Amino acid sequence: MSENAGSDRTMLVTAEDVHEAVRLAVAALSAGAEADWSVKAGSLEWDCWDTVEHLSDDLFTYATQLTPDNPPLTDGIPFYFAPRQPGGPSNTIFADRDAGTAGLLRVLEASGALLVAMVRTVPPDLRAWHPYGVADAGGFAAMGVVETLVHVYDVAEGLGIGWEPPQDLCCRVLTRLFPDVQVDADPWQALLWATGRTALPGHPRRTSWRWSGSPDAQQVTAPAAG
Repeated sequence: MSENAGSDRTMLVTAEDVHEAVRLAVAALSAGAEADWSVKAGSLEWDCWDTVEHLSDDLFTYATQLTPDNPPLTDGIPFYFAPRQPGGPSNTIFADRDAGTAGLLRVLEASGALLVAMVRTVPPDLRAWHPYGVADAGGFAAMGVVETLVHVYDVAEGLGIGWEPPQDLCCRVLTRLFPDVQVDADPWQALLWATGRTALPGHPRRTSWRWSGSPDAQQVTAPAAG
């Protein structure tokens, strides 16, 4: 990513970007449907199945935060969540194990579709709480895309399948959520570095990281109607 790539935050991430990310994710993960999903997902402590459930839960949670009439500004919607098993992610959303990986991927699609629908329909001035900053719909769309891209990377590593998302999509989410990331790498590699997945020349692997979800009213503009 060039040094100036993070300076223009007018490139908003849209509902269509979420749809495309989830569509590509499901297509890629379908290639590993017959693999062993109980193996660890890349560098995570979770296995591949748990990681996709966690991703589905993220997309569902982001969608529900964008409640149009009474968006939460100080905390999350109080759904009950808990791990299915010791060491697993604490979720509200779980897939029926008897439905197999095809069922798991349908849960991912459905959760993604909820976020797509909410980002498309809420007003541009709506704000809702996230621990990394009160965000607008474009911010939640970008968060959903980042979660999808990097967790599919984790699962793809575990399953031994290929995964490389579009560079322009990676560039837009970096611009929206990681304006401080200034590294000499293509956008996908920069995003993996920004989220603690890889090292880059001159940039050791991050041991902690976070994005900036809050929009900057002076720099981020709403997309034109229609």
